Amino acid sequence: MQKNKIPIRPLLAVLGSILSVQIGAAIAKGLFPALGASVTATLRIGLSALMLLAVNRPGLKTLTKVQWRAVIPYGLCLGAMNLIYYLALSRIPLGIAVTLEFMGPLLLVVFSSKRLIEFLWVLLAAAGIALMTPWNNTNIDLFGAGMALLAGAFWAGYIVLGRRVSAVLNGGEAVTIGMLFALIITLPFAFASGGMLNFNSSMIIPAVGLALFCSAVPFSLEMYGLKYIPTKTFSILMSMEPAVGAICGLIFLKEYLSVQEYAAVVLVVIASVGATIGNRENIGKIAPDV
Repeated sequence: MQKNKIPIRPLLAVLGSILSVQIGAAIAKGLFPALGASVTATLRIGLSALMLLAVNRPGLKTLTKVQWRAVIPYGLCLGAMNLIYYLALSRIPLGIAVTLEFMGPLLLVVFSSKRLIEFLWVLLAAAGIALMTPWNNTNIDLFGAGMALLAGAFWAGYIVLGRRVSAVLNGGEAVTIGMLFALIITLPFAFASGGMLNFNSSMIIPAVGLALFCSAVPFSLEMYGLKYIPTKTFSILMSMEPAVGAICGLIFLKEYLSVQEYAAVVLVVIASVGATIGNRENIGKIAPDV
């Protein structure tokens, strides 16, 4: 084993997934006024599932019981995470939503860490989150904030379940089948909202872009990254989500940052870089077979 050689592609895959998701979130916010959060989430997952089915063509008939037991909860968790996060995103700014959602992966890091240096990076990331979270802002929508925190819990579950399913299925098959089960969660809410009646031809291109940027591309990249990067390292790398979310919110949604939020971005990026460098000896390990 070459301990000094860092596999760059898994790292780039995770970073690419982060940027892709935030661009997609900005697209989603443009669809919320007409379609609502649940319909937008369903479009995201449904179109992504169709794209992935065409590309990957998973062999559903050949899956073993072990594989089904891994992919079903993964897919259901994926659907819940997306639906709940979009409910949050429809009520609060992108940077705040991502920051609150990140509490789930952050707590996962805390519970899985064993070395003291890892707690330093967690504390830095936590400080960044604290700066980006306007707890003293009485105008923040409490339901939206609560949904973002709940989405964070499902995000932590997605990381754990994604690690498990990546050990028994290749990334393409896992994401594709997972998307089908994610639809089971979102479809009832989409039909109940009545927002599907508002969909028209002018929304086709944004909907396709949403599916590509939010699901098809990033989840495939994440599954590849999870195959090679330990869960705790992956989780701290994802601490870049609040920073990227705030930047994308500024660029695409004109959600301007305060000096306090810029300071938070710096802390979160430092934590991410420190975690990556500090765990370089673990990054190349393959997930064990089940």
